[in-house]
Amino acid sequence: MDDDVLTTLKLLIIGESGVGKSSLLLRFTDDTFDPDQSATIGVDFKVKTLSIDGNKAKLAIWDTAGQERFRTLTPSYYRGAQGVILVYDVTKRDTFTKLENWLNELETYTTRNDIVKMLVGNKIDKDDHEVDRNEGLKFARKHSMLFIEASAKTKDGVQCAFEELVEKILQTPGLWESESQGQKIRFGDQDQASGRACGGYCSVS
Repeated sequence: MDDDVLTTLKLLIIGESGVGKSSLLLRFTDDTFDPDQSATIGVDFKVKTLSIDGNKAKLAIWDTAGQERFRTLTPSYYRGAQGVILVYDVTKRDTFTKLENWLNELETYTTRNDIVKMLVGNKIDKDDHEVDRNEGLKFARKHSMLFIEASAKTKDGVQCAFEELVEKILQTPGLWESESQGQKIRFGDQDQASGRACGGYCSVS
């Protein structure tokens, strides 16, 4: 492990096919957006180092296909994950209603009870919203998730979603300390933490 990296975290991105999981990941890791992004086949994988209040974390981010035919990959994909981003498309209600199925799958296969969950309503740049922000927020609170609305196309909320998720994981020492030989972590003023790059997007449950 790099000397100045505090820990390596395994993050997952899950949700229905076509909600923009890969677009969110590519916007975060490469700062690119492809309007013709093809469907993910199986599992994609990206690595990015993120610094939170002076603490560097290496993120191994797993992007999975939303289609049913790839579900055989599921158990190994979830194993050992410390954080998960659940994505729905704000313009397609069915992607929101199926979040319950994804949460059930997460609970079935995850190996950690205290895994940190972030709900992301993607594609807010579009006009024809079928799911409003309050619905997303209510669902996130019900399931003890962080929540943000985002657009991979315009960048809104993308960086914030990953930063908030990682920060919450780092504030939950049991999730990562065993892999990092109990290194001590330092945070700035906690009250300021959620104001970093979020511009009022993030809501913590």
